[in-house]
Amino acid sequence: MKILLIGGGGREHAIAEGIKKSKHNPSLYAFMAKKNPGIAALCEDFLLEKETEIEKVIEYAKARNIEMAFVGPEAPLAAGVADALWEAGIPVVGPKKACAIIEFDKAWARNFMKKYGIEGCPAYEVFTEEKPAHAFIEKLGDVAVKPSGLTGGKGVKVMGDQLPDLEAAKAYTSELLEKGAVVIEERFIGEEFTLQAFVDGKSLVFFPAVQDHKRAYEGDLGPNTGGMGSYTDAGEILPFMLPEDLEKAKKIMQDTVKSLYEETGTGYQGVLYGQFILTANGPKVVEFNARFGDPEAMNVIPLLETDFVEIMSAVVKGTLGNLPVNFSKKATVCKYAVPAGYPEKPEKDIEVTVGDIGEASIYYASVYEKEGKIYTTSSRAIAVIGIAETIAAAEKIAQNALENLHGKLFFRKDIGTAALIQKRIDHMKELRG
Repeated sequence: MKILLIGGGGREHAIAEGIKKSKHNPSLYAFMAKKNPGIAALCEDFLLEKETEIEKVIEYAKARNIEMAFVGPEAPLAAGVADALWEAGIPVVGPKKACAIIEFDKAWARNFMKKYGIEGCPAYEVFTEEKPAHAFIEKLGDVAVKPSGLTGGKGVKVMGDQLPDLEAAKAYTSELLEKGAVVIEERFIGEEFTLQAFVDGKSLVFFPAVQDHKRAYEGDLGPNTGGMGSYTDAGEILPFMLPEDLEKAKKIMQDTVKSLYEETGTGYQGVLYGQFILTANGPKVVEFNARFGDPEAMNVIPLLETDFVEIMSAVVKGTLGNLPVNFSKKATVCKYAVPAGYPEKPEKDIEVTVGDIGEASIYYASVYEKEGKIYTTSSRAIAVIGIAETIAAAEKIAQNALENLHGKLFFRKDIGTAALIQKRIDHMKELRG
């Protein structure tokens, strides 16, 4: 089978590896904006073009007789690449634009949740004008401020974190309003976790829960990033969660898929990502994404024991409910190496060499290859993953690998450590009383 992968980041490297492990021995082709050396090594052929160039995607897919496609990032989904592929007779894992809107329009997503009574929605309003927006900030008193559109995981700011007070929240709102609509909502207090699922329009297959670390510096300090690293435990839930927290989050996602079909008349086929915050009153929805998380994809895809290509086929045929999907019961720790100065003043075009990374897996993200050498761009460069029986053992494998990457790189050592995880457990115990 000939499969096309759209996207060229760390998440897509993990997807490419998942596809290539299939016993069906598929031929893999890639359509990516820059040459990811990890993906290129797994492909028969690839084309370097901007992933939102829909006509070029279709042209390339037809020229290579592609039989099935997988869309990695959000921008091509927002541009309608899934619709165009289906129209060209190519089934695709990745929702059509009518459903992908749940990620690329935050205002639409909140209004949709409210309309269908989906659990976990905060008190919120959508604004296009400064005066009522500022009045609503005063009324709520403790807020999260979000641009309505796509921001690569970096546009949301919350009080008590990036926004020190009400005046800062108002100033940031005014800044965002110059570019478009703004969602202002109550700030939830708790611990964030991610739940991802394959969806065939009706059935959902859930991956283990993951906790991502958005902040740039150790101790969860500094500006937000696309994610500095993440971990899973050896099972479905994280150490600070209870089994019922996971069940509630699953139900929210099932209700969301059902309601999306009611609202749009289109079945959601692809990966649905629920970003949750576990509060004293259970899980609440921070946002939904229409694709795998990056780094969270790197934690969960390697745990799949079921054939990745068979899962893809079940997603596009609507037969996921008939396929038993299994995961190995192991813990994972993913850590990102990023260019020195990231995220504010990243150093670009720095050569990176990879030493002995031991038992770890490595995924190339925002790097490029030139004359056999690997160089950084201005974004997250390389992810390393440790997989083991415990989080502690997985963390050691990942940390050892990071220390054997050479170049002007920076990373967080604390992700997956016992001290940081205990902090999460203590925080939830305190909130739950």
